[in-house]
Amino acid sequence: MFRPRTIRGPLEWKDADGGKIYTISASGLPVDQAFFLDRLKAVKQVRDLHWHTTPHFAIFHQGASFPYLILAWWGNDNELFNSVSVLSEQGWVEQPQKYSFCVYDLEVFWAERNIFVDTVYCPAPSLERYQATRNPAWAGL
Repeated sequence: MFRPRTIRGPLEWKDADGGKIYTISASGLPVDQAFFLDRLKAVKQVRDLHWHTTPHFAIFHQGASFPYLILAWWGNDNELFNSVSVLSEQGWVEQPQKYSFCVYDLEVFWAERNIFVDTVYCPAPSLERYQATRNPAWAGL
């Protein structure tokens, strides 16, 4: 049964490349970002992208069953690509036939879609405006 989860994403939460970081918690407790950072770095390293100039965001989702790391980036003008990693008994895995983002992550995806349209996929595109724009409801720590 759907129960709202705690989403956080203050402006200062960015990775080393300027990507936005959000957290989602099934328990309502703060999510330990340090737990996810090595995996985020590894996922980015295997992709041939210039992360400093690519609009992107990550969701560190402490789910009810497993921790999930969702990395999403914009490319080809208006396409959203993604990678979903899950910490299973075998360690961190990407298995798209078994794991994906979920209904809770879609709230962040929708907010990011609107931010992307307003700041990048518009007449005056600005990566800086994209990186500096968040849903203000998620600013709290």
